[in-house]
Amino acid sequence: MTPDISTRAGLARAITLVESRRADHQAEARTLLSQIMPRTGHAQRIGVTGVPGVGKSTFIEAFGTLLTGLGKRVAVLAVDPTSRRSGGSILGDKTRMAKLSADERAFIRPSPAGDTLGGVSRKTRETMLLCEAAGYDVVLVETVGVGQSETVVADMVDFFLVLMLPNAGDELQGIKKGVLEVADLIAVNKADIDPTAAKRAARAYGVALHIMEQSDPDWSPPVHTISGFGGEGLPELWAAIELHRNKTEASGTRARRRAAQQVRWLDALIQEGLTEGFARSPEVAARLVKVRQGVADGQIPASTAADELLALFFAPK
Repeated sequence: MTPDISTRAGLARAITLVESRRADHQAEARTLLSQIMPRTGHAQRIGVTGVPGVGKSTFIEAFGTLLTGLGKRVAVLAVDPTSRRSGGSILGDKTRMAKLSADERAFIRPSPAGDTLGGVSRKTRETMLLCEAAGYDVVLVETVGVGQSETVVADMVDFFLVLMLPNAGDELQGIKKGVLEVADLIAVNKADIDPTAAKRAARAYGVALHIMEQSDPDWSPPVHTISGFGGEGLPELWAAIELHRNKTEASGTRARRRAAQQVRWLDALIQEGLTEGFARSPEVAARLVKVRQGVADGQIPASTAADELLALFFAPK
């Protein structure tokens, strides 16, 4: 039975269906996604990243509450890191957003990152579409916050927000260039703790952004100081996000950005399908254990082993 995504419970079931790896569930999910596509595309998609401890969850609860107070319906896709040892995730984001999770205009969905790079889950894009079709006006994607691969989330949202800390040592030395190159706005969080340090950090980030090449010719990324705990600077932050939307819609940049993202999503799905097909190939499976052992023992170069297995996979059947 197809879940009714007009309710929060139905939306949660639909996301579970999309995230499932069962073949029958995947077939149902593809049908569901095809049906809802005409109802997608209207929401403001915002990626939120930052190092662990920067206050992403506290910020999102305060920011989401601000938006629901403005009459917006807000969906939060919170991605939790997955343990390499156990393969499990805590999925405790709802406990850190108690007020927002009780808000009838909000929906919070924690998902495990699994083995997906970029601080997002393997089905984050599909989940965003479901939330849009369910009538949510703003979709916030909270990433794991793990490093340079965080830029992956910038390739699936309209606005990429990077949270930074004041008093984190030499701000410029700690800048992740790859992240800042695709940031649409930098917000120095926890500014209420030390306003002077926050302003100093904001100036440093502003200088760094000034010398970097802009990813969007119609938008110069600003730097704000905010407090997720106290709520300071959040209305101004939302105003900047709305200004970005208006400018990029008027110039056509927003539509081109989304179109390019769709094509790259297609490429990623093809690559994923090829990887899964390779793993299921009987010809590959028959040789894989022995070839891997040969590589581990140093008897076969990895490049030679890869060529052999790929030749088996692509050989005419």
